Amino acid sequence: MPQVPQTFFDALAVRTWCGLALRALGRAREEIDAINVYPVADGDTGTNLYLTVESAVTAVEAVFTGHAAGSGPDGTPSLADAARAMAHGALIGARGNSGTILAQLLRGMAQVLAEGEGPRTDAEGLRLALRHAADSARRAVAHPVEGTVLSVASAAADAAEGAEGDCGTVARAAYRGACTALAATPDQLAVLARAGVVDAGGRGLVAVLAALVETFTGEIPVSEGGGRAFVGGSSPAGGTAASEEQCADDGHGSGGPAFEVIYLLEAEDAAVDRLRRRLDGLGESLVVVGGDGLWNVHVHVDDAGAAVEAGVEAGRPYRIRITHFGADDVHARGGERAPRERVQRAVVAVVPGEGLAGLYTEAGATTVLARPGEPPASGELVQAVRRAHAREVVLLPNDADLRHTAAAAAEQARAEGIRVALIPTRSAVQGIAALAVHEPDRRFDEDVVSMTSAAGATRYAEVAVAERQSWTMAGICQAGDVLGLIEGDVAVIGADVTATAETVLDRMLAAGGELVTLVLGDEAPEGVAERLEARVREAYLAVDTVVYHGGRQGALLLIGVE
Repeated sequence: MPQVPQTFFDALAVRTWCGLALRALGRAREEIDAINVYPVADGDTGTNLYLTVESAVTAVEAVFTGHAAGSGPDGTPSLADAARAMAHGALIGARGNSGTILAQLLRGMAQVLAEGEGPRTDAEGLRLALRHAADSARRAVAHPVEGTVLSVASAAADAAEGAEGDCGTVARAAYRGACTALAATPDQLAVLARAGVVDAGGRGLVAVLAALVETFTGEIPVSEGGGRAFVGGSSPAGGTAASEEQCADDGHGSGGPAFEVIYLLEAEDAAVDRLRRRLDGLGESLVVVGGDGLWNVHVHVDDAGAAVEAGVEAGRPYRIRITHFGADDVHARGGERAPRERVQRAVVAVVPGEGLAGLYTEAGATTVLARPGEPPASGELVQAVRRAHAREVVLLPNDADLRHTAAAAAEQARAEGIRVALIPTRSAVQGIAALAVHEPDRRFDEDVVSMTSAAGATRYAEVAVAERQSWTMAGICQAGDVLGLIEGDVAVIGADVTATAETVLDRMLAAGGELVTLVLGDEAPEGVAERLEARVREAYLAVDTVVYHGGRQGALLLIGVE
């Protein structure tokens, strides 16, 4: 069904554009991944751009469906609300080098769109937004390189500035300018010319701008060269990437940094300026985007710990992602991808804190870190399944609210030829129990049954602090009350964390048990684990206790009883 065009850039246009951009990147994801040779040939640019826009879409939809709706005409969100949500969603969900730059492009546009006094922006506002986006993205990159997405964004803004007419006319001009610039990227960057491809990030931006044209005209623009991933329109002989020898002299060969480090950072502007200087000395491909106290930091380094420590000195880093550019992933840092043999079976698990992520990783699982209030999207779970590089995957969502998200991810992975079994774990402690009986050498079905049984035999609970007054199964709680939740329902309301935890533990062990698992969050009071261990020793003979540290996991304490 054709898209109904938007006349002005209002909140609905933001929503429409984000949705169409996500669909366009979904169609082009594999193609963009295949041509990803710069700055690192890790084959994930298309996926990273998709996940970045998916996060933006989620944030915009929340504005339309949540309590923020109603601030604009006719009960709809204002343009400023929608634009800021788009920018914030992209910022917190940005993945990889190109995704981080795209987040800054969207933030730059939002800064202009949110400035207007009225509820909508005309063609002049769109021209200004595209210009500010391109300029702010270029400033965010420590050492801008021509022939990349930055060149494509600048060309789009230049073309838009010369366009006279409505928003559709401006969007078409920006798209055409981007297509022309994209086709020229191999002439600007030698590694692209040798690989016979255009820039992957720029190809993704062209898809996003095509969605902008569709938003304002209702028509998908016909590619004018920018839609061709390979120079000449087809893959060059010998594959889609340059060889190791060809790329070594570009500074991105086997001697490049070993790690990609990405994190969100809460920090003041002055501290971020110092951080930029320090990270620039540590590595390359440095991109720092954001503002107003929240930043997304991306850098390639050899010393990942030093990059994280620099963030700690600047402020509060979180959602830290460290990816190793190993030889098994990419043989040549600037070119030839080396296929690695798939393992037979892997476990992919969603975990709520860094401590548990370390525990799961030590047990051989591929982990996806979920922050409180920031659940992973299905695309992120699919990416983790791919990263596991296995023929068979056991997926542990470890959260009842992620059931549908995990099911969608499993379905997509199966469509790619991966055998996936989803075990409906509702807590990380159930995932620990499942992982404890995992045996990759036995038949897949038998392993899944065993893991499912272990998870199902584990009762789970958590102790948390109420954020607001609300009705619960145990009565009315006030903000600041300590809540003990058993199997997802509030069973105890108390004033003291340790006392509430003891009550919860007693109720769980009343039905029997052999092993108690305690996972402590960073905010758990000192001594609570020792008190609970003593309680088990004194009152429940033959019951063992094991304690783990979960880090910033949201709940003060997770409890499992097997």
